[in-house]
Amino acid sequence: MGDPVNRRAGASTTTLVTDSERVPNMKGPAAEVTTFVIAWSAAEPERIGEVAIIPDFGTAQELGRGPGEPGDARLRFFRQRPASMIEGPSLVSPGLSRQQLLVIPMEGGVRIERVGQCALEVNGQRVDSAEVVSGDVIVLKRELVLFCTRRPAYVSPPRLFPATSWGPFGEADAVGILGESPHVWRLRESIAFAAKANTHVMLLGESGTGKELAAHAIHKLSSRGERTFVARNAATLPSGLIDAELFGNAKNYPNPGMPDRPGLIGEADGGSLFLDEIGELPVELQAHLLRVLDSDGEYQRLGEGTTRRSRLRIIAATNRDIGALKHDFAARFTARVDLPALGMRREDVPLLARHLLLRAAKKSPEIAGHFIAQTAAGHEYPRIHPTLVQHLLQRRYTANIRELDAMLWRAMSESHGDVIEAPPELRAASVISGMPPRASSPAPASANDSQQIGVIPPESRPEPGADEIRGALRQADGRVAEAARTLGLSSRYALYRLLKKHGIDPDAPL
Repeated sequence: MGDPVNRRAGASTTTLVTDSERVPNMKGPAAEVTTFVIAWSAAEPERIGEVAIIPDFGTAQELGRGPGEPGDARLRFFRQRPASMIEGPSLVSPGLSRQQLLVIPMEGGVRIERVGQCALEVNGQRVDSAEVVSGDVIVLKRELVLFCTRRPAYVSPPRLFPATSWGPFGEADAVGILGESPHVWRLRESIAFAAKANTHVMLLGESGTGKELAAHAIHKLSSRGERTFVARNAATLPSGLIDAELFGNAKNYPNPGMPDRPGLIGEADGGSLFLDEIGELPVELQAHLLRVLDSDGEYQRLGEGTTRRSRLRIIAATNRDIGALKHDFAARFTARVDLPALGMRREDVPLLARHLLLRAAKKSPEIAGHFIAQTAAGHEYPRIHPTLVQHLLQRRYTANIRELDAMLWRAMSESHGDVIEAPPELRAASVISGMPPRASSPAPASANDSQQIGVIPPESRPEPGADEIRGALRQADGRVAEAARTLGLSSRYALYRLLKKHGIDPDAPL
């Protein structure tokens, strides 16, 4: 777990991708393909987030150290961004063999075979070969962690999100949004659209997905960016005083000596008012905002006989279904932005973890500072154990980035060296895949394998036949994911391939 090797093999190449280009054996640039994303690297921590694209059909490729032999079909890693692919140099991890993995494309997934010396694990299970699908984690012991996911081979360029706001690859952009997944680039474009629309905005997303950060981004990218930004949790607006809180009051009203108060609406005039957790505001209180949400922005301060007009934009946020809001209230938010949950953008987890840990080191250097190292080129990175990275990638998140941040603080508190280890409760937590891969060639068990918590060793068994599949579907009442677990498959995607192979319709009566 020492500091990384900084020797680089080969130079980076920038490849601009256009709509008319095609990745070999693909249906089109927008088609989803299987990708391997670098989630952790002992030798090259600065390469987190780089992507290797593997078409569903094509020739086998090799993954290994160095450029390989002339004529080899070598797996290449890119910094994938909208309309561009910047090719990285060859991997330099000293523990990898020059021919380490054979990567064989399959429809909807990939088969990998270990041909080098470095031990291979998939979802925590030691194997020599396995079929991997989206959501699986590949670990080359003490050298490299790869996350398998499906994503477009081509990311369309944003039309409205300005290039001047893009940050360096893998780092937060000018408005504080971090991530290189296609979901996050779509989010950036949605935020830019809402900013330019100059209308009221509703932010929709689970708890901890960054709705307040998105609200700040919309304000900053809009024509109001230099004006006031006012934020308030709508759940804290008292029912009996909501008009006073929102609209303010005249001097000496309702009692002598009361100062003139502009209210939230007056404070945000010309700027933006962010009302978080708007779904917690009772329906009858939502009606108080209807007039000011109209195009004229009319409102009246308590104790005044005249009507005022506000030029504010209201940005509201909720983690509830928008159908729970008063229908005419929700209809006034004509621009809507959906924030992706962490489970939709898992390839961003390592980037987010790095950002959160570097931030923690700046805020609390005595606690987190000794976990931070630096490459010879000056790149700062946290020392994280690859097992922790695997668990963070496959954890079921309920509070998203907020939960990830709390988990990292917990991990730091339980780590006694200079490497952040996985705390016991995280090791015991359930993961997305739930079952290890269907390994066609399990590796011999080692003493360390018994320490893998939460891993169920796979049994050596033949591929399930059509009758067995139908029986599992009947037992699971047609639920494909549950049937896949019953059959011992790595995921529901493995079962979907078998359903297609045997011509079985899971929705048909069984």
